[in-house]
Amino acid sequence: MMTNAEIKAYVKRLGITDIQPPTLSYLFDLHKAHVQSIPWQTIDIVAGKPASIDIKESVNLLITGRSGYCFHLNGAFSELLRSLGYKVSWHRAGVQPLGQEPRINSFHLGLTVSLANNQQEEQRWIVDVGLGDMPYEPLPLQMGVYEQGPFQYKVAPSSVAHNGWRLEHDPRASFIGVDFAPEIVHDLEEFKPKHEFYSRSLESPWIHLFLVRQRLATGSNELRGCIWNRREGDHIEKTELHTKSQWLEVLGDVFQEHLVNYSKLEQDNLWKRVWKLHEEWKKEKVLE
Repeated sequence: MMTNAEIKAYVKRLGITDIQPPTLSYLFDLHKAHVQSIPWQTIDIVAGKPASIDIKESVNLLITGRSGYCFHLNGAFSELLRSLGYKVSWHRAGVQPLGQEPRINSFHLGLTVSLANNQQEEQRWIVDVGLGDMPYEPLPLQMGVYEQGPFQYKVAPSSVAHNGWRLEHDPRASFIGVDFAPEIVHDLEEFKPKHEFYSRSLESPWIHLFLVRQRLATGSNELRGCIWNRREGDHIEKTELHTKSQWLEVLGDVFQEHLVNYSKLEQDNLWKRVWKLHEEWKKEKVLE
């Protein structure tokens, strides 16, 4: 469990000034603030300095001004929620990319929160601050279609896990959906080899892809290499960042990612690597 000082530092990072009892409305406030304030990112993987997914280290990562990807974000957020008195469960999950089949491969850490409703019946909620551009708010673990701003999500039975569930993304999104296994996982051992693959294997999809994502009420921000995509509803504005100063400014001002544990030399080296990858990507686009 987190200390009172850690809880205060975490909610302050989210821009929330008060600590409240574990209610549904407060859960919504925390979730919305989290996806707006702390982005999903592959920065540290691309830089060759991945952070541990140990829960204490993930919490420290976030309260000291950094961010991470699903294992860090959902891991730390689940610890905050538990420390605030919420009943949180971990689940094995798997993201379905475009053109691929549904799967549950433990490459995603899923969360559910159980809360008593007005009739004092326990209701379960899908909570996920580690998917990058979805969802903005918790979703009830009830089959149906849900609108969040300009986006539409669907909760359905999983086709790959008995008694599991599936969260389908908006059709305009970068991936199709996520499947969750119903069994509760009690430690992170299941996920550590997956993190090792994601963060160090040359076969990892993130080793050569600099990607930062942030969800907003009516849209999202994405920095892919040196291309900043701003989505507002159906409108997407693309901006190519040509200099390190532009790139760092967008990282800091838009995504609140100031690379506080990177030296100036490390920032310079990261920019050079990202720009090189960007140039290679542009050459490939020309040849297509």
